[in-house]
Amino acid sequence: MMFFKRLFSRSNLELKINDGGRAAAGFKGQAGDCVVRSIAIATGMPYQKVYDDLFKANQEFRNTSRTKLARSLKQRNDSPRSGTHRVVLNKYLEKLGWKWTPTMFVGQGCKVHLKKEELPMGTLIVSCSKHLTVVIDGVLNDIFDCSRNGTRCVYGYWTKGN
Repeated sequence: MMFFKRLFSRSNLELKINDGGRAAAGFKGQAGDCVVRSIAIATGMPYQKVYDDLFKANQEFRNTSRTKLARSLKQRNDSPRSGTHRVVLNKYLEKLGWKWTPTMFVGQGCKVHLKKEELPMGTLIVSCSKHLTVVIDGVLNDIFDCSRNGTRCVYGYWTKGN
């Protein structure tokens, strides 16, 4: 399901309702799968492939990492429906050839918001507080308007490397 909606807010981003192929893959109901959706939208990969890859990566991280975080994770959290940890996400996107650009640093405060004029053109996988979304040439691709009226802080974004 896709359609465009002009957002009457300070974000000045158009919203393209885009589930990244989630419904077509047979998934129903609410889920915390913004990581899977965002990667599927930005890369053009099938939702199911990204879902399966991240499920396996979450499981591998929990079983092989010797960190306190990995030891604290429960097996039921391997599903990307309930989120994907930043460590797993970073490793996966780097493997796909994406490059991280931070926009916020400790003690600095928010400098970049989810607004058209504050983000570069191109395909961006954008990291915000507890959410990942995609902005393609100034168009927000997500299942809802997550811009908080142009006030949502951007921690950083991923772009496809050369």
